[in-house]
Amino acid sequence: MGNPLVVDRVTVAYDRTVVLRDVSISAEPGRVIAVTGPSGAGKTTLLWAMAGLVRPVTGSVSVGGVPLRNRDHALSEHVVLVPQDNGLAPILTAQENIQVALVACGVSPPEARRRTVESLERLGLADQADQLVEELSGGQQQRTAIARGIALRGSVLLADEVTSELDAQNRQRVLDLLRAEANRGTTVVFATHDPEAAAACDAELHLLDGCGELVRA
Repeated sequence: MGNPLVVDRVTVAYDRTVVLRDVSISAEPGRVIAVTGPSGAGKTTLLWAMAGLVRPVTGSVSVGGVPLRNRDHALSEHVVLVPQDNGLAPILTAQENIQVALVACGVSPPEARRRTVESLERLGLADQADQLVEELSGGQQQRTAIARGIALRGSVLLADEVTSELDAQNRQRVLDLLRAEANRGTTVVFATHDPEAAAACDAELHLLDGCGELVRA
C-alpha cells in the first residue's frame, strides 16, 4: 500500500527567482492526481520537490507523515520519479536499464529479470528488450522509462509528461497502467499539458505563474 504525499505551502526559488509560490496538494493512495498548466508554470519543479530533488525555501513535502530531506531520503521512502527526459542510459538496452535500477534498489537479480520482462510486456516493448536505448524511437524510450518506473513498485509514483511523445493508443495504454498502479494502492501524481489525459485523473491541480489551484477534487 502506498503512502499519502502532502505538499504543504511549498515555495521554491532558483537564484532568487520564485518558481513555485505557496503551493499545497494532498495525494492519497489509490488516486491519480494531474498537475496541469502551461510551459514554465512549475509542473516539473513541483514533481522535483515531491521527489526530493529540490529543497523548498518554505513549506514541506512529506510522505506518510515524514518530511522529505533530500532525494536519497525520498528513495528510501519508495518515491519513484519518471522524468520528462526519460533518464535512461543510451548505451544500455531497454531491459538493462530496468534491471540495473531494480538491482540498485535491492531487488534480487532473478526477481529483477522477472519484473523487467513483465513491465516491458505491459508497455508493448517485449520485442525491443534487447535494443540499445539510443536505437529506440522517442516514444519507445518514453515507454521504457515508464516500464522502469512501474517495475520499481514505489509507494509514490511521479510521472512527468510521460505521454508527450506517444500516439493515441500508447497514451491510453500508459493512462491505464497509471490507473492500475493506483488500484494497487500507489499514490500517483502525473504532470501533463494534455487536457484529455488530465481529465482521466481523479483530481487536478492547475499551476499558473507558480501558484496552484485545485480545479477538480
